[in-house]
Amino acid sequence: MSVEKVEVLVVGGGQAGLAMSEHLSNAGVTHLVLERSRIAERWRSERWDSLVANGPAWHDRFPGMEFPNAHPDAFVPKEDVADYFVAYAEMIKAPIRCGVTVTSVTRNEGRPGFQVETSEGPIEADYVVSATGAFQKPLVPAIVPETPQVTQMHSTAYRNPGQLADGGVLVVGAGSSGAQIAAELLEKGKKVFLSVGPHDRPPRRYRGRDFVWWLGVLDKWDAEATPGVEHTTIAVSGAHGGHTVDFRELANQGMTLLGRTTSFENGTLEFADDLADNLSNGDANYLSVLREADAYVDRNGLDLPEEPEAHIIGKAPECVTNPILSLDLEKAGITTIIWATGFGVDYSWLKVDALTEKGYPQHNRGVSTEPGVYFLGLPWQTRRGSTFIWGVWHDAKYVADHICKQRGYLTYKGSAAQQPNPA
Repeated sequence: MSVEKVEVLVVGGGQAGLAMSEHLSNAGVTHLVLERSRIAERWRSERWDSLVANGPAWHDRFPGMEFPNAHPDAFVPKEDVADYFVAYAEMIKAPIRCGVTVTSVTRNEGRPGFQVETSEGPIEADYVVSATGAFQKPLVPAIVPETPQVTQMHSTAYRNPGQLADGGVLVVGAGSSGAQIAAELLEKGKKVFLSVGPHDRPPRRYRGRDFVWWLGVLDKWDAEATPGVEHTTIAVSGAHGGHTVDFRELANQGMTLLGRTTSFENGTLEFADDLADNLSNGDANYLSVLREADAYVDRNGLDLPEEPEAHIIGKAPECVTNPILSLDLEKAGITTIIWATGFGVDYSWLKVDALTEKGYPQHNRGVSTEPGVYFLGLPWQTRRGSTFIWGVWHDAKYVADHICKQRGYLTYKGSAAQQPNPA
């Protein structure tokens, strides 16, 4: 049986895979993109119904196409984001094959390239790009044992308040997903508890500009990773036209804030006594952006309206000044726990020397330790903006350029005879 051969195989048909395809096509490199489901599937089936993009339409897109029928400052609904990528794939004529799962990648023995096993048969590739992104495996801490009285789910399984049983909800994790889900449940009349860990809390807008603009002009999107920074949780929201996440305001509206969830015993959850510190550190991040923005306006003489009220931090609510350190779930009426606790990686299919002992990519700007294998869509792959739609597009250009350079070396066959050095 003949084996299909490709020059570059791209695994994953989301934003990373499409960005990779565009740059490879522009460079004249033949390739194939394999997607196990539909293009940008996670936007459709692993996010809640009301989710919108966390950045405005003018910013969170590829350079080659704007969002159709969307105001530049709008936050695009998730289905429209997925439709955008489908349309983009058609525009660039991406050679994408959907419904195909890659089960293993191994290096060829004694010759270049890789053997790729898929649900549709084997493929040989000279290069392999893992464009499966950063959100592969939902992480749920093994803290609360399964019990019929409490339904537990990861944020990827949450769709809307109507799917939840009557009773209170504990949301664990105060990044963008946790903060938005908790706020939605509160709006619908649910009794909500929110476990808040360490986080950054940027302003949504300040002095007439969205925070994505401020991070751009302040050169923060291009900040390179430093130890610990790559795991920073960011609380930001595009819901209801975009607003700054304010945990104190949520508490004033009836939400109960808790510290970081630590342990569970005999029906009772324990929380760290760190809520006030976590909020204070988030405030410090928020205020630092405002101060840098003010300095930028003054330095450049920009005519942007002042917002002194934005610098005022509200009074700490009772749940912060007198924190709850333990919570009996039954007495509190909690019937659902939503774990907005992030994601892990799953590269079990990538059977080459490109991973650490813990299964994480070993790479430099997406170029792995296994020659010929590349990664794309990783947090802080080259800069802070790497996991954003526009950021992955620029990272893909770097990876494509590297592949082209390697191709150039490999096409060199050597001269027929070595020329002597001139006397």
